Formats: sequence, structure tokens, C-alpha cells
Amino acid sequence: MVDIAKRRFFTRKKIDTSQVKLPWVNNLQQFTDLCTRCGKCEEACETRIIQKGDGGYPSVDFTIDECTFCYKCAEICPEPIFNSADTEPWSAKAGISDTCLANNNVECRSCGDSCETMAITFKLRAGGVALPQLELADCNGCGACVSTCPTSSISVSNV
Repeated sequence: MVDIAKRRFFTRKKIDTSQVKLPWVNNLQQFTDLCTRCGKCEEACETRIIQKGDGGYPSVDFTIDECTFCYKCAEICPEPIFNSADTEPWSAKAGISDTCLANNNVECRSCGDSCETMAITFKLRAGGVALPQLELADCNGCGACVSTCPTSSISVSNV
């Protein structure tokens, strides 16, 4: 059993709870207690976004690709870590930083083109390029917009 508070004490490093771990895993303490770091979820991931993270625990890397919510990671896991497939996978949402090309008057719509839920739209403005508008209610946190952004201006984190 890993006590996160003790781990943080010895490493002097804060545990980043905003980082997206895995879909359908809401309880970080239960996750660290029960996950054996066997790697089966990494092998089962159809987009290969599940990678070994901090302490060897699996985490999601959206710079590789997006989460398709296939539920294969949960199905293959031998431990009772995951919630059922009919629940919300996570509370993660995308965020766009000021380094976005559109904020610097450069036309780019790669994030909007990759957003299946159309949570990212573009608002026209006079004398400049259209700016991205993120509708958080429509964002499912899949991360499709992250890997397509040429300036790494988009991140997905728990809200």
C-alpha cells in the first residue's frame, strides 16, 4: 500500500492530482493501493496513450493520441480499480493556453478539426484570425486536440 502523503514528504514533490491517470479511475488512493503496475492496460490500449508514469503507475499521454473510451484498459485489468463502463470516464477537460497560434494572429484550426464533439469552435474577429472557443460542457476530455496542436498549447487535466 502506497501512502501518498508519505511519498510526497520524502520526495518533496507534490502529487499532481490534476494529471489525468486512466479513464474510469476516480479514486487516486484506491488506484495506488490496488494497481500492481502489470502493464496490461498499456498493452490493451488501442491508441497506445497509456504509458508508464510516476512510480511505474500507468498514466495517459495525450501527446501520442486520443482516448477512444474503448474500455479495453478496464476489461483487461485484474484488479477492481475501474468503475463500470456506463459511468463517466473522467472529469478531465481541455484547456487552451495563450501560446495558441490564433492568439498570435496565425491561422490554425487543427484542434477544432480534430474535436469530434465540436467542443472547440472558432469565433471570427475583425482584423484578425478566428479565435478558438472551448465549450467545456461539450468537452469529453478525449485529448484528440492535444496531439494535433503544433505549439503544444492545449492540455487536458482534471477539473
